[in-house]
Amino acid sequence: MSSLVITIDGPAASGKSTVARLLAERLGASFLDTGAMYRAVTLAAIEAGVDMNDEDKLPGVLDNRKFQFAVREGKMVVCIDGLDVTEQIRSQEVTANARYVASAAKLREKLVEMQRQFAAREKKIVVEGRDQGTVAFPDAGVKFYLTADATERAKRRQIELRARGSSENLDQIQNAIEERDKSDEDRAVGPLKPAEDAIVIDTTDLSIEEVVEKLLRYVEERCQKRNQK
Repeated sequence: MSSLVITIDGPAASGKSTVARLLAERLGASFLDTGAMYRAVTLAAIEAGVDMNDEDKLPGVLDNRKFQFAVREGKMVVCIDGLDVTEQIRSQEVTANARYVASAAKLREKLVEMQRQFAAREKKIVVEGRDQGTVAFPDAGVKFYLTADATERAKRRQIELRARGSSENLDQIQNAIEERDKSDEDRAVGPLKPAEDAIVIDTTDLSIEEVVEKLLRYVEERCQKRNQK
């Protein structure tokens, strides 16, 4: 297991992916975007025509395709059967269906195990997702939970989509985000919630750099305390 695991959980568009990547860079740590893993399986399930409501068939998607996750130049790169699908997994269709994969208990167990194996190879790692501090790494050295107002999160997501050439309506984006929030919070396995010992940070009125600086200070404080013991 890594000597230092930092978890960053939170709802969609709370800024956790960008913050996790930048924090990892500042700490000289590895970075794992677990959301990309769920999206990759979702894309594979869509391509295979699997019924998203069939929890018994979804795990087979993971078994029948070769998934590769790696970090290159600070970015999570995802390949399926040797094909780079890093951009494809960010499509609206994948986004809309990822909640089904996230709610499939058996599949989620397999992905959590993959996350732990990935982390075990790294000395320091920042992992982000929705259940990293509660399920995947309950003994992590530092746990964060980022949140933000739903309207602000919708604006952020709209900017991301426009950068990819999409022109989604802001109300539609916000409705989709709120539906995903409810799905994540209500699911039986790995529900979205802060770990009891997580540091909760509202990013609504903070810039990315301000959030990174705030997290960095907490990490440094925790590490200093641990070294003094």
